[in-house]
Amino acid sequence: MSFNGSESRAIDPDKAREWTKSFREAHPGEIIAHFFGRDILTEILNQKDCQGIRFYYGSDGGVPQLIAVGADSEENDQLSDNRIVADESCPCPSSCSQPNILNS
Repeated sequence: MSFNGSESRAIDPDKAREWTKSFREAHPGEIIAHFFGRDILTEILNQKDCQGIRFYYGSDGGVPQLIAVGADSEENDQLSDNRIVADESCPCPSSCSQPNILNS
């Protein structure tokens, strides 16, 4: 399959609530989300041949990290020279939304 930028779809908020609740219950007190600002996401999406963003899970000394990288139509990560790989996200906790169906 090739990526064309239309992969993914919106999900029902109730399904998102179930999934995030399940994660929080399995990982109490751990990071539950990461926020990436519009600017870095736009930079990634504006790269030549970028069809979307792939997110990788990582760990930095036991602290969960989320890494974002552009992907092309051949499903390959865009990792060549001058490509952007983003991580400097804001984790929750401590940069969290007010309590809602996804985080409480």
